[in-house]
Amino acid sequence: MKRHPNRAIAFWLALGAVAFLFLPWYALQDAAWYLVLPQVFGGPESASGAIQAVQYGRSWLWFGVVGLALASVSLFEAPGKAQSRWLIAGGLIGGAGLLLAGFMIGAKGWSFALLNALFGELTVNQFGLGIGGFVLITSLVLLFAFGLARRGLFKGDLFVAASVVGCGLLLLLFIAYPVGKALVSAFLSEQGQWSMSALVARVGTDRIWSLSCLGGGQRCGVAWNTLFLGLLSATGTTVLGTMMALMAERGERRWQGALKALAMLPIITPPFVVGLGLILLFGRAGVVNQFLEVAFGIEPTRWFYGLFGVWVAQMFAFTPIAFMIMRGVVQGVSPSLEEAALTLRADPQRTFFSITLPLLAPGLANAFLVGFIESMADFGNPIIVGAQFSVLSTEIFFAIVGAQNDQGMAASLAWILTLFALGAFALQRGVLGKQNYTTVSGKGDSGLPMALPQRVRTVVYAVALPWLAFTVVVYLFAFAGGLVQTWGRDYTPTLQHFHTAFALEWGAFGVVWAGTAWNSLFTTLKLAAGAAPVTAGLGLLIAWLLARTRFLGQGLFEFAALLAFAIPGTVLGVSYILAFNVPPFELTGTSLIIMLCFMFRNLPVGVRAGTAAFKQLDRSLDEASLMLRASTVQTLLHVVLPLLKPALVAALVYSFVRAMTTVSAVIFLVTAENELATTYIIGRVGNGDYGVALAYCTVLIVLMSLCVALIQFLVGERSLGRRTAAVATIAIPA
Repeated sequence: MKRHPNRAIAFWLALGAVAFLFLPWYALQDAAWYLVLPQVFGGPESASGAIQAVQYGRSWLWFGVVGLALASVSLFEAPGKAQSRWLIAGGLIGGAGLLLAGFMIGAKGWSFALLNALFGELTVNQFGLGIGGFVLITSLVLLFAFGLARRGLFKGDLFVAASVVGCGLLLLLFIAYPVGKALVSAFLSEQGQWSMSALVARVGTDRIWSLSCLGGGQRCGVAWNTLFLGLLSATGTTVLGTMMALMAERGERRWQGALKALAMLPIITPPFVVGLGLILLFGRAGVVNQFLEVAFGIEPTRWFYGLFGVWVAQMFAFTPIAFMIMRGVVQGVSPSLEEAALTLRADPQRTFFSITLPLLAPGLANAFLVGFIESMADFGNPIIVGAQFSVLSTEIFFAIVGAQNDQGMAASLAWILTLFALGAFALQRGVLGKQNYTTVSGKGDSGLPMALPQRVRTVVYAVALPWLAFTVVVYLFAFAGGLVQTWGRDYTPTLQHFHTAFALEWGAFGVVWAGTAWNSLFTTLKLAAGAAPVTAGLGLLIAWLLARTRFLGQGLFEFAALLAFAIPGTVLGVSYILAFNVPPFELTGTSLIIMLCFMFRNLPVGVRAGTAAFKQLDRSLDEASLMLRASTVQTLLHVVLPLLKPALVAALVYSFVRAMTTVSAVIFLVTAENELATTYIIGRVGNGDYGVALAYCTVLIVLMSLCVALIQFLVGERSLGRRTAAVATIAIPA
């Protein structure tokens, strides 16, 4: 049965009308919106948009009604340009009118002194948008997008148009707007006036750009430190991640289970645990230094702290990201291409370097880009083991929370990070260019993956296996801290730290969660579980839009999706406070602002993993489905998504575990009601209670390991129509 062409338009018109008439327009501070539905015809706090406009004098809300009325005329027009005019007019007038009114009118009347001078005092105010305002504005935005599609843009596809416009607005509101509001401080003088010289004075100093270390000086500027560390970490993590991916997919099966578990371990660990484990090994009082002193009489020093220590810690932290990206790319390499080369008498080593390795280029470029940006924005590792080696993220943190409280300096340094990220993004685009890396097409591929050449296997095993063993040692030392009374003084085994954090008691009304850590654990699980699927879905949708559509501003759209990684977590957290502390988005102090920070902070990994995967998928798969009259949504769900399972797992796992373990991005957003696991651990570390902190970290790692296994089980593995056999070793006759 053929669907009515205006069905989607009618649905969003009806939903917008229901939201305006029957849902609370403004945000409710002390109650959930669904608990006050009976009161939508009541007071000014809980009333719907219609009651707010009629009874409480908020006449600007009529923009929404005008927009819906204009868009509803389109139902009487046939699909085409005539219908598009009504949809565009309704969506633009209604949506833009409501948003502009939201920004111009705040809790005390006019939000800008200029408007107050022009129009006088405003006796009516408004608060942050609630569920009613959100649904109506969403409806109007999508109706505007439908109008663009009816005009012939996006090939007339309503879903594609709605996805591009909707995702673009989300990136604008929750990445570009808050970050831009924070970065604009770089151009403000101490008196609050615009001044380009203020930016130049802040960033044009030797502390930032000095190259004295090359001429025998003590240290280089923090900008060069950050750039060099980023390149070093990105190169190391990409190489190690690729080797692990090759070992997992083309190596012996006996290594695969342990390899995947160990490779994932650093990513499910709070960042300071790795730093603490490394300090217990290589710090001044660490095991290695103590051994060198006893065995060879070498006096312990702080040799580990600085560039080398930060680089090693970042290698632990970011190699699993590269591994997850590269594993999906290695899986996608077509064995038939390798078999063709072997059949033409190329030896396995030449086949690997001339066929296999070039086809990994999209994954290598994306893994390098993510590793580079992650390294630049990293805060936890440099603050723990960096010592005198300063980078931009730590400088920004101290500029914000230090005695100077110089927001302008923090914004100026954030500009440098953004420009570095933009340079890496442009370089990646230039390297990949318009080359074709498609290896998954509509034809079945029954070839067997080629085994790694002997020399390549030797190098891979010689590098990857010692690194995995090193990982085990570091974590054993870190976990041991939660099982002894006091590390460094009393090594008596004990479970008291676990009891303090996670004690269970039986009271008069049942189980009592008596441990001090339960509240933060439940809150973190709830927020991370809510944010992860949305983050993964939105990231893969953006990747699909970038890979399969062409539209104006696509490069800017892609960079906006990566911008959250280029900005340090501390700056992003402060940006959210500045942007969402006043109408139209009053979110500070709520759990929603933490979820939004989780989502858009972790969004780029889903985008990059999806982009790498789409580089390998032939467009003919999508086109064949569409030619058989499947809708775009059906094609995505039944054709594209099953082939993106590795990217989906990477996005889900990464977004969930990083939400569970992030520190810098949410350190300014948590409240007493919304305490997170990482902030609880930091509080314990600040009090010197390392045993409870490490015990909590151990519980987090076990819990997240189970969650990761559950995600991989639910998503499953993709099937590419290839023979399921052991990795083949193809013999070529002489």
